[in-house]
Amino acid sequence: MHPVLFQLGPITVYSYGVLAATAFLLALWHAYRQAPRAGLDPREIWNFGIYGIIVALVASKLWLIFSDWHYYVTNPREIFSLATIQSAGVYYGGVVGGLVWVVLFTHFKKMPALAVLDVCAAAIALGHGVARLGCFAAGCCYGKPTSLPWGVTFTSPVAERIAGTPLHVSLHPTQLYEAGAEFINFLLLVWLGTRQRFSGQLIGAYFILYGIERGTIEFFRGDPGRTLMFHDTVSLMQFVSLGLIATGGFLWWRGLRGAAPIEPAAPVAVRSA
Repeated sequence: MHPVLFQLGPITVYSYGVLAATAFLLALWHAYRQAPRAGLDPREIWNFGIYGIIVALVASKLWLIFSDWHYYVTNPREIFSLATIQSAGVYYGGVVGGLVWVVLFTHFKKMPALAVLDVCAAAIALGHGVARLGCFAAGCCYGKPTSLPWGVTFTSPVAERIAGTPLHVSLHPTQLYEAGAEFINFLLLVWLGTRQRFSGQLIGAYFILYGIERGTIEFFRGDPGRTLMFHDTVSLMQFVSLGLIATGGFLWWRGLRGAAPIEPAAPVAVRSA
């Protein structure tokens, strides 16, 4: 595809970076607009998102390093290499870091954690879908070889250099699989948001949807560094996916039992960020 969007003299602007920034801004904008519906201050959601993305990026890169610890111990300079810096890291590392940030932020701000997560659920799906388009443009997170008619073939030496993408081989477009699934998740969560019955319903639904989605797509992924287990038959991400599905199921079970009613939202004026 097109890992490099354009160059300005010595400055190289990468497609993934532009799309990742676009994904973050779209997600933040959507969460900001949804905050008043949940009785939350949009400015706090804005601050939550700005600092949260920093925490998630750091956590995702730490997960990347620890997932291939032996390599980085042997090659410590690679921790600060261009490839590592440009990498988005491991998505689930960002999820874990993001969840820790939610707990800390809502605790000190005295905000309802489930309400904040519900506001962010559809935004996460939207942003992740756009970011996966960036992965496709960069050639990272690629799939296994396939003979299916919709297989994609990468030809850019830049993608091979940065992401180790196999060139001139038909691969499953796993980036597009995930982007498409996330856009569908976004629409489902927006629809569900108009019918929300209990706190945690939206984020619980996202955990279930994404857990199923990612756990399935992992079978078609071909990129290394995903911590494969049991003779390379399953990945650590699939176990994390099971954890997300279980957590989402628990939130729905709890909510349907009446244990997490939605409190009446106080009107909050939307102000420009």
